Amino acid sequence: MDEDPPQGRLETLLLDPTRLRVVATLAGAGEVEFGFVRDRVGLTDSALSKQLRTLATADLVATRRQRTGARRRAWVRLTPHGRSALADHARALQEIAGAAER
Repeated sequence: MDEDPPQGRLETLLLDPTRLRVVATLAGAGEVEFGFVRDRVGLTDSALSKQLRTLATADLVATRRQRTGARRRAWVRLTPHGRSALADHARALQEIAGAAER
């Protein structure tokens, strides 16, 4: 039985470069503060919040809020499903790029 073609294994949400950057940032960082991701990816708070909501709805990321004194902090991490989806997506992209070089 043939394996799915690489384009069939792409994660649709990660075709957006901004969401791909967010997920890739989280893959190498574990659980991090919202501001770290915002600064690393170069988005405004509202733009990052929107992207995180989209990714959380698909169970690719998880967020939690924590109150520290008078300050509220949001923490973000890649879910196990998100880590697997990113790995599959990256492999599929590598296969597509490899086929283009032949």
